Amino acid sequence: MALRSVFSPVLIVALCVLCGSGIDALVKGVAMSVPVIVLLAWRFMFGGSYMLTAFVLAKRARPSWRAVRFHLMRTAIHISSAFLFFWGVTQLALAEATVLGFTAVLMVPPLAALILGERVSKLSLGAALIGFGGAALAVSASTSGAPEETNRLLGAGAGLLSAFLYAVSLVLIRLRTRDEDPLTIAMFTNVFPGLMLLPVLIWSVPTVDMAFVPVFALLGAMGALVWYFMTFAYGRAPAQRLAPLEYTSLIWASVLGFVFFEEVPGWQLYVGAVIIIAACLLVAFEERIGAMRASKA
Repeated sequence: MALRSVFSPVLIVALCVLCGSGIDALVKGVAMSVPVIVLLAWRFMFGGSYMLTAFVLAKRARPSWRAVRFHLMRTAIHISSAFLFFWGVTQLALAEATVLGFTAVLMVPPLAALILGERVSKLSLGAALIGFGGAALAVSASTSGAPEETNRLLGAGAGLLSAFLYAVSLVLIRLRTRDEDPLTIAMFTNVFPGLMLLPVLIWSVPTVDMAFVPVFALLGAMGALVWYFMTFAYGRAPAQRLAPLEYTSLIWASVLGFVFFEEVPGWQLYVGAVIIIAACLLVAFEERIGAMRASKA
């Protein structure tokens, strides 16, 4: 097999999606014994250490104070999104939390209009309404094997709010991509959350079971690598070609949820997921659809 095929952006994204689903499943299992905020503190401490080392070894230029201030602001949003998503995972089946995460794509266009002044088309707004209808159908499903003694309504709310904050974070990243390379952005995305959660980490040291530390180190490595290689892949292939692969996370979430947690979602989840994915693809391929219409006019 040629070296170029081994490092194909399509293959990289597919593996990153699988790895990301593995992170969600691992967090769900560990969160049964460790508070989510403590888990995040350790995960970002390790992930930040890895990415800072890579940043220093790559001899990147020292970031400006403007960049530091910007990423400090984005870090608070990033931590909140991660906490809400992982807490939602403890309240919902793995596949349910994954489907709600898909809605972030639908929130990007209106947020980009609000923050960046970009134009929002009627197609994007219509797709968003359709997608959220699919989300409502998805969370109405009854899931056998879902976490007991949990609050599904709060879990679904946490999942949607997490998707909103993640969409805000994605839009904010657009403001820096012209000035910063993927490694610098990945460094900030891991180092600043680790620093911000340092008090939680210090507080947890006397109480956390040290047997979990290798798991935290693994989560940190997986999270840092997924972020870096996804950025690497999207820099080498059209986003429209790679984005649909991210929806395969529903397959992995369903498999991992069944194997490790005996979760079997109802049919409404998958019908709702199809509706959400179709709406997301409408947004992703909006320019191509517009070009086709123009050519027929």
